[in-house]
Amino acid sequence: MRICLAPFLVSAILEDRYRLGFGLFVAAGLTDALDGTLARWLRQRTVLGQYLDPVADKLLLSTIFVVLTHKNLIPTTITVLVFGRDLGILAVAALLYAAVGRREFRPSLSGKANTVAQVTAVAVVLLHQIYSPTWVLALRSVALDATVALTVASGLHYAWMVTRKTGAPGGNGEGGPGK
Repeated sequence: MRICLAPFLVSAILEDRYRLGFGLFVAAGLTDALDGTLARWLRQRTVLGQYLDPVADKLLLSTIFVVLTHKNLIPTTITVLVFGRDLGILAVAALLYAAVGRREFRPSLSGKANTVAQVTAVAVVLLHQIYSPTWVLALRSVALDATVALTVASGLHYAWMVTRKTGAPGGNGEGGPGK
């Protein structure tokens, strides 16, 4: 559902229809929560779902970050940082898969916190376009700062995890190739 909502959300933002954009973003979040809850409750977790869920999250968030940057609502440096981290993680995961057939690349707590910060930042940036009391502006600033801090922290944490698990210099080699 999030993947299907993405073009409509992008269109709403590009056309300065921020109320609609905010509503669609909230709807995307609710469908994500409902999907996860139903999968756990009905015990219908699938491998496809485990791959599609984070892809849908990243597709939606990355696209919105670019659009909000295009509209000068989010600083370019934040979007570049978010994309750089995600591309780095994707590149490392692809290299690990190619080199050692490692498929498992689970999200970390810092990675999940980063996603929460990004979702909050997008929501508050959109909210600020339709409702702008002082507290929303303050929350926008805090959410964007948290996005920067958690993007850097989670990127470093993933790098540290990879060095530990692959036996790279400085790591302990646990879970490396052949283990």
